[in-house]
Amino acid sequence: MATTVEARPDGDMSWKEVGDLGLRYGRIPAALLLVEAFYWFLTLPSDTLAPIQVTEAWIWNELTNFIYGEGSSVISHHNGWLTRIDLQHPSFPAPFNTVGLYVSDECAGVHEMIFLSTLVMVTDGVPQRQKIRTIIVMCSLVYILNILRLLVFYPIAVNDCVDLPGQQACLNSMWEYHQRVYEWGFLVVLVLMWLVWFIRIGGPERTLNATKSDTSPWRFERRRQWGRQHWFVLGVAALMFVLAMNNIYSNEEALAARDTMELCEFASLLSSECSQAQQRWDDAIGYAWSLSALGLAMMVGTSVTIARPNEDGTWPSDAKERTEVEGTTSEVKSHHTKKKGSWKKTQTKEEE
Repeated sequence: MATTVEARPDGDMSWKEVGDLGLRYGRIPAALLLVEAFYWFLTLPSDTLAPIQVTEAWIWNELTNFIYGEGSSVISHHNGWLTRIDLQHPSFPAPFNTVGLYVSDECAGVHEMIFLSTLVMVTDGVPQRQKIRTIIVMCSLVYILNILRLLVFYPIAVNDCVDLPGQQACLNSMWEYHQRVYEWGFLVVLVLMWLVWFIRIGGPERTLNATKSDTSPWRFERRRQWGRQHWFVLGVAALMFVLAMNNIYSNEEALAARDTMELCEFASLLSSECSQAQQRWDDAIGYAWSLSALGLAMMVGTSVTIARPNEDGTWPSDAKERTEVEGTTSEVKSHHTKKKGSWKKTQTKEEE
């Protein structure tokens, strides 16, 4: 029997209803924020995940020597741990013809694993055992993809340094590749992995069933009627995304700061210029994220509406969908209904 919900003429929500609504539909971003905060505190020291960093550095070193030839890389200590890889080639920058790379806690892939696991755990309508199996498989794939990402550094550096032997500029492509993957590439891959899994298990239907069985007096629904003001808000949101991308990829001051910062990191330099470059690049990234977050909030806020159930416990959107389906069915039936009576009488009536 459907639960009857008392309708309010004023249409206002109580604070309890607001709290219940926020707890149900705000759990995904809240969970991700909590996980991000936890990871930030976890990785404040540079070697919090040292066992994983050492394991990854060892696998990276062994596979590099196996694929590209013995002596292509050497593993060495960094802050007391075997987490530094020195890529070696005669064309690499002088005087040692090596490129030193440190496997930091961010390079360990744990951040990506936690992010993906959180998305899986907060998905509605999926048994806990299936979620755990999915997390194990996906985290294993993330670990493998992360190793493959590291293995690509060597051929990229060699390809450019053969044309510019012994010069620091030959490593620019390698650093650009690292920056793209670190900032955007892995995020896109993780979301696609979750989306493929979500659709494959019938996630949309599971989530819809979980939502329909909810007795909450309010829920979010997609907007069905669009006005000029709604399209205007979407346009402003799109403009914010464009400005965010422009601030990273077209802002000359930010790009110059990024190049200076990468040079300081590569040469292990500490100076006021390096600090200013780091601050300027962090500001550019923060500005881009702020604009993107505002644009996303505007898009979501415009695309959804708050709906209340009818007095019989059904939702207006469900009733509308049933009406549309019944209307379509009746039209099809009437189209295929055969005419009764004599053909000549029918023709005569039509002519009259």
